[in-house]
Formats: sequence, C-alpha cells, structure tokens
Amino acid sequence: MENLLLLIHPATGILAMLAAVWVFVDAFNAAEGSQGRIKTLSLFCAGLMWLTYLIAGYWYVVFYGPDKAIIKAGPWPFGHNFFMEVKEHVFLALILLATYLPIAARDIAHNKAARRLTLWVAGLIVPTSLAMEGAGAIISLAVRVGLLKSAAGG
Repeated sequence: MENLLLLIHPATGILAMLAAVWVFVDAFNAAEGSQGRIKTLSLFCAGLMWLTYLIAGYWYVVFYGPDKAIIKAGPWPFGHNFFMEVKEHVFLALILLATYLPIAARDIAHNKAARRLTLWVAGLIVPTSLAMEGAGAIISLAVRVGLLKSAAGG
C-alpha cells in the first residue's frame, strides 16, 4: 500500500499540472467554443490537486516516520530539513492556486482581465508543481542514500 501511494500521489500531481498547462494554452486563444473545455480542465486540475493533497497527507501521517528517521540519520538530512519542509508549506500555495483556477477561468472568452488572471494562475501552477516533483525526488534519494549508508555500516 505504501509504495502504491508513493506512486499515485506524484502521478496525480503531474496530471493536475498537465491540466494547468492545457488551461494555460487554451486561455491564450479563449473563445466561446473553448470555454467549456477550459472550465472542465480547470476543475480537473483542482480535483486532482486535492486528490494529490489527500493521498500525500495520508502517506505522510501513516508511513513517513521511518523514512524521516533514515533521512535525518543519513548523510543528506537536508532532504527532510529543507526539502520536505518546503513541500509542506509551498504545497499549500499550490493547492490554493489550483482551487482558484476554476474561479478565475469562469468567463475568459469575454473578459480580458479574467483571461490574464487565468494565465497567471495556471502559469504559476506549472513551475510550482515541477518544484514539488523535484523536491520529492530529492527526498526519495535522501532515503536511498541513508539506507545505503546504514547498509554499508556507516
């Protein structure tokens, strides 16, 4: 179960990011015909980001304790001390952006200000999501490095 959750939460996060990319691209040439797709994709982005939050939160509370101990005892304690702490706090901004995206994208076919806001919100979701993925990779690597150190007896 632990490994499955560890695979699902970044996958849902990447799918949410891809939905934000699609909203961003569609928002450039938003028209009456694309408004429904933009609304659907922005809701999809928000839903997937919330799913990511719930899965990752469950994994963190139930399974992360032993990994945290391995990281902190290993040669890469910054894997937790910096990267996990950043993920915990920056993700809150990310989930707020994703939740706001469907609100911002309500009527961008006729409203230039709403279109610009949608571009900014979707545009901020993408690099922030990539940063979350990168931080997760470093945390995972910190666990591996810690395990290798303990297996080598050091």
